[in-house]
Amino acid sequence: MPLFVGRENELETLERAYDADVFQMVVVYGRRRVGKTTLLTHFAQDKPTLFFTAQQQTDADNLADFSVEIAQFFSLPPGTRFDGWDGALQFLAEQARREPFLFVFDEFPYAAEANPSLVSKMQIAIDHHFAQTKACLALCGSDQGFMESEVLGKKSPLHGRRTAQIRVRPFDYLTSARMVPTVSAEDAFRYYACVGGVPYYLAQIDESRPFLDNIADLFFSTDGLLYEEPLMLLRQELREPAVYNSILRAIGSGATRRGEIAARAGLEATAVSKYLATLERLDIIERVVPFGENPQTSRKGLYRFADACYDFWYTFVMPAVGDIEGGAGRIVAEGLSDEVLGTYLGHRFERVCSQWLLEESLAGRLPIRASSFGQWWGTDPALRQQDDVDVVAADRASKTALIGECKWRNSFDETEVLEKLHHRADLVKGYRIEFFYLFSKNPLSTATLRKMKASGDEFSVTLDDLYRHR
Repeated sequence: MPLFVGRENELETLERAYDADVFQMVVVYGRRRVGKTTLLTHFAQDKPTLFFTAQQQTDADNLADFSVEIAQFFSLPPGTRFDGWDGALQFLAEQARREPFLFVFDEFPYAAEANPSLVSKMQIAIDHHFAQTKACLALCGSDQGFMESEVLGKKSPLHGRRTAQIRVRPFDYLTSARMVPTVSAEDAFRYYACVGGVPYYLAQIDESRPFLDNIADLFFSTDGLLYEEPLMLLRQELREPAVYNSILRAIGSGATRRGEIAARAGLEATAVSKYLATLERLDIIERVVPFGENPQTSRKGLYRFADACYDFWYTFVMPAVGDIEGGAGRIVAEGLSDEVLGTYLGHRFERVCSQWLLEESLAGRLPIRASSFGQWWGTDPALRQQDDVDVVAADRASKTALIGECKWRNSFDETEVLEKLHHRADLVKGYRIEFFYLFSKNPLSTATLRKMKASGDEFSVTLDDLYRHR
């Protein structure tokens, strides 16, 4: 059986719905490969479940397949067929009145696209039949745009019928590490930084092989699962994949501001906004602003990759496509030395450190009750130059915060880094900086650790510390 990890919150939501004494409709959606079907299958394994997965085929074929699943689940005579969705759904509701069960309708958008009236038919079935039962219905789909507009949207016939919704997202860094339990903390981080938190991708890693061998096979071979995966997902999810590809290429080459992205992608600055918004909605990119600024009004917003797989692909794979197609992919992969990957991993290390701060705050292990997290960048008025703070964690209520520096290097001047970190305390306006964290790949020197302990406001966190609770 495939390894199942994480999803505790999602399972809790599903269990609550299943145990309710009234009809429940749970909407489950998220990008392809993220583990929606695996989640629902795991949840349903000890429950009476009618599990139907629609396909990209005609409405008649989907209805025929649905009839077969119903016949098997209720032990009806072979060859039982329903003439329409109305009759099939009404039959299920009648059965649910006698004995409640879990009804999973997977890839619902495929069925609804083949028969646009299905959404309305489902609404009628819920209002007139299922509402009087204790059945639990899970509508699941990978087309996030469809699920948000045609199932959850205000104009959808199904609006107001859902009792819970679950957007299944990629794993965080700790849960991702549980997918590769035997590798070192360093490799767990490197895999997360390059592959991301999509369970299906992580499941392809052979833990017995070196890191670069796995990366070479996944990304730098024309047969590799992830060689064309980002482009394939763009084609499946979006109507203008070429435009989105150009935008992502621009971001991968270092463009971070809207105008700069538009210029590199060959688009008008006014036209690029809607494409960026769509990529944000899909969690492929994100817009970030300096900590403390209003995301709606700040003019300092930067776009960057949220999804690590896309980030790695557009940074290292896209520029080498010609070489990979020519058969030199493994040579390209072998060139990904620590020096080449260093800057990329350094940026990803900052994201992991921020995730760690959130987890520590939730567990009550930080010296402040932080609820807001981010980074800061801008002009240092004292030095009259640009500067940044890698991580910020703040308690909005008390206006106290901690700041941190993240170093993905084997060695560095520890004293100098701590001195600069204290100087940056004045840069984050509106908060009193009370604590200073130094995140590092390797343990700090004994002398530095002794000084930090004596200070009372400085803390050291190593890569092993980040992965202690995996």
